[in-house]
Amino acid sequence: MVQDFRKVKVWEKAHELTLGIYRATTSFPDNERYGIVSQIRRACASIPTNIAEGCGRSSQNDLARFIDIATGSANEVDYQLQLAMDLGYLGETHYISLTEKVEEVRRMLTAFNKTVRYKSSSIKSEI
Repeated sequence: MVQDFRKVKVWEKAHELTLGIYRATTSFPDNERYGIVSQIRRACASIPTNIAEGCGRSSQNDLARFIDIATGSANEVDYQLQLAMDLGYLGETHYISLTEKVEEVRRMLTAFNKTVRYKSSSIKSEI
């Protein structure tokens, strides 16, 4: 059941979000390079990375597990954005824009996961 992750719409949106996070964090203080900058970038890059890894697996259950991990990373990014805004590293306009993108990715991950799990249960019932 291996599929090309580049053809998965939520991967595309998560990749765009990651690019936006990288751009937004370039203006954060230098002393945060190994703190919040590193953390939010890794968490955000984890979203499309886990989608890609899941798409490379041979079962729907494996894909669903990686989607769950990607969803957890999206939640982490959501918090890191809140922290960055509260610390004054991210303006409200940027914060709103990025959190809306995180929410869109999270909704898409939830829908994708439901589809994958439905297919997985359908396959099991056919056996």
